[in-house]
Amino acid sequence: MAEQTVQNGATDEELAVSYNYPPHWEADVVAADGGTMHLRPITPDDADKIVQFHGKLSIRTRYLRYFSAYPTIPSRDLLRFSRVNHRDRVALAAWLGSDIIAIGRFESLSQDGVPTGTAEVAFVVADAHQGRGIGSVLLEHLAEAGREVGIARFEALVLAENSAMIRVFLDAGYQPSRQFDGSEVTLEFDIASTPQTEKVMAEREQRAESRSIRRLLFPASVAVIGASADESKIGNLVFENLQKSSFTGPIYPVNTHARSINGVLAYPSVADVPGTVDLAVLTIPAETVGQVVEDCSDRQVRGLVVISSGFGESGDAQARRDGLVSQRNLVNNARAHGMRVVGPNCLGVINTDPAISLNASLATVAPLRGRAGFFCQSGALGVAVLGEAARRGLGVSTFVSAGNRADVSGNDLLQFWEGDPDTEIALLYLESFGNPRKFARLARRFARRKPIVAVKSGRGSVVAGLQHTSVEIPESSVQALFEASGVIRTETLAQLFDVAILLTTQPLPAGDRVAVVGHSTALGVLVADALAVAGLKLARLVDVGVDASTEAFTSAVSEALDADDVDAVVSIFVPPMHRGQEKPVAEGLRRIVAGASKPVLSTFLGFDGVPAELAVAGDFAPMRGSIPSYSSPERAVAALAHVVRYAAWRQREPGLVPELAGIDTEAARRLVTEVMMSAPSGRRLTPAETQQLLGYYGIELVPGRTVFGPDEALAAAEELGWPVALKAPGAVRLHLGGAEDLHEAWRSLATPTGTELTVQRMAPRGVDTVLEVHDDRSFGSLVSFGVGGVATELLDDRAYAVVPLTSLDAAELISAPKAFPLLTGYGGAEPADIPSLAEMALRLSQLADDLPEVVECVLAPMVAEPAGAHVLSAGIRIARPAARADLGARRLRGL
Repeated sequence: MAEQTVQNGATDEELAVSYNYPPHWEADVVAADGGTMHLRPITPDDADKIVQFHGKLSIRTRYLRYFSAYPTIPSRDLLRFSRVNHRDRVALAAWLGSDIIAIGRFESLSQDGVPTGTAEVAFVVADAHQGRGIGSVLLEHLAEAGREVGIARFEALVLAENSAMIRVFLDAGYQPSRQFDGSEVTLEFDIASTPQTEKVMAEREQRAESRSIRRLLFPASVAVIGASADESKIGNLVFENLQKSSFTGPIYPVNTHARSINGVLAYPSVADVPGTVDLAVLTIPAETVGQVVEDCSDRQVRGLVVISSGFGESGDAQARRDGLVSQRNLVNNARAHGMRVVGPNCLGVINTDPAISLNASLATVAPLRGRAGFFCQSGALGVAVLGEAARRGLGVSTFVSAGNRADVSGNDLLQFWEGDPDTEIALLYLESFGNPRKFARLARRFARRKPIVAVKSGRGSVVAGLQHTSVEIPESSVQALFEASGVIRTETLAQLFDVAILLTTQPLPAGDRVAVVGHSTALGVLVADALAVAGLKLARLVDVGVDASTEAFTSAVSEALDADDVDAVVSIFVPPMHRGQEKPVAEGLRRIVAGASKPVLSTFLGFDGVPAELAVAGDFAPMRGSIPSYSSPERAVAALAHVVRYAAWRQREPGLVPELAGIDTEAARRLVTEVMMSAPSGRRLTPAETQQLLGYYGIELVPGRTVFGPDEALAAAEELGWPVALKAPGAVRLHLGGAEDLHEAWRSLATPTGTELTVQRMAPRGVDTVLEVHDDRSFGSLVSFGVGGVATELLDDRAYAVVPLTSLDAAELISAPKAFPLLTGYGGAEPADIPSLAEMALRLSQLADDLPEVVECVLAPMVAEPAGAHVLSAGIRIARPAARADLGARRLRGL
């Protein structure tokens, strides 16, 4: 009935507009308590749901929202509430399942029929869902939509007694002004994105996503759907692992045919389970998962671990397509009902906290309790990972195998581990990134407090070139990009464990000076060579001799630790020469190292990990103060080198992303939006569009004019000022000082049928450089810089950095190429203006960060000279970004 009322009061054109909302305004979001919900614009079909939502509001909530009892929605108001044009009137509804739980809206204000750029904003949240931070989420998304349609300010009229609503606006990071009129308060504020609003959103995102993962890893109860008494079934293994791990809550086996599993009463469906179910582990065929998710939704299950396979990871092309559709439906349905999903096709999740003792996985080797959080995608690899960790004595706090990574990703785990007191280090095996832009942002923040060690499968990184060619980023640059974000990247899982053992047992070194203490000069030289290869400095090489006593050996280690010119010690103990001394040497080393501020590594007995003789006993394995051992000196040095570089990164000032003057982000966004609307697959910008877009970011091209004949060329040259350059596609004539030079250049470049040429003022003489932005699948947007000419093109002498750049990043980017001395006065030339180059890099970085659709932007050549940097030519390509954006209102990654 309500829908019919709406339609009867609207023209066909109005209804068409009401249904045609911007699809990117739709999103899955995480509330402050970690539960999920779906956000989308309201359409006329939602009228009945709006009535139902309103009917469930308490009298108090209605009064605070409408300033009166407002018991029912009049037809006229319902018409306005449910039919919006997504421009002047915008309304978003938050859905949990098939029910609306909150509505937020704004309406543009006009004066004498002219829009003022201000909109009145309001929202209301169902009583049962108040206190979950939904109002803040709505405000973020409404502000983002408002900026997109040209709204600059929000105005909110709130009852003075509605302190909760006033707090939503005050805590959002905006700067509202307040005007009191009796019992009412009017708040007004600009909705432009600022560093403060972005900081607030990032903090809220971290808390919300962390809590959503905590719901998965700290359940009070678990149901195993598909639990079986058949030992050949995975449901049997998962159920047994939960029992063996001594999970502290109730475990409910769910099986349609069994009455009990391993002596525990079974239930035919999750709907029949008598108690609450926090976590459901699905070990059933893929084709039955959809219905089970519906049942879990009805029971208000808080999270799903889907071990079941058959979701597009194997089979022929059609089977994979069908499986991906099922996977998308699974996640959409789960998120819409408040649940996050690990998997499908995953190994499961583990939490070694004794208060939980959760092993909801296929891993038969129980991990040791420790301080390392581990994330990987492959289930088969996860089994090997946990087995190797246990063999080496590396303890785990939590473990997640994400399988197909349809929902929960490594980024989510970083959000959780960042605030988890039981996790000191993050270990990642990455086959791909869920959102590389977000990964880079989270990694920089996380690694300032805790190390990240990652194995990224696949070598190199390919980005699309301006001419649809492929540009491969050198492997050395890929490594540098990880390290620039604070991530320790290792080549193999074995190296990951080598580094992890060191980080979880020993302090970070203050520098790169290493002392080597051993019984053999030959082995000592071997270590010295390894140090040179790794870029570390040999501070001292101490050979105590093959006949040295335990006291002599441990004293030498102690002296090395106490030395001011030593930052780390590698001790080489060769047991065949000193049988019977293993235990006293180990005890002596432990005593010396206890409480030391410098790391000590060993090659004790050729053991990989932490041998029992060098381990410090405690609740965790390994405990701080344990001494890691490696099978060879080279492996010990390689692990130490990774940690030294990370420690140096931690010691550096992080730098700030500066606020740059002369930038018009909203105008740039409108230009890009118009291009994407006219060419959804993207295109190259015209020269005029390129110049306009760069101008919005304060990047000016050397002035030029397009001309169609020699007379126009001469007039342009007179206007711009001599000397000038004359450019044709693929050719150019430089340093033209007068009319005669110009006419001769025209004759050499023009074709018989006439040519469109460009006259451009000559830039001062200097060094040609190249500054570019690429959209990369692994890292998001990258800025690259090189000195023009052979060095850049033939030797690929370029430096790369991840967007957004800090001031420090920009300075290091410019100085990184091997040809950098050409900019500092090499050969007696006058030095170029390096700060101007760095500022140009910062402006290009902000452009790429604000506009992910700019998949390629090339400033080349850019002449660097003593008085500045001058862009002579530029090209920009707009397209759908390979990497998803990481800006704006909080949202889970799309499917």
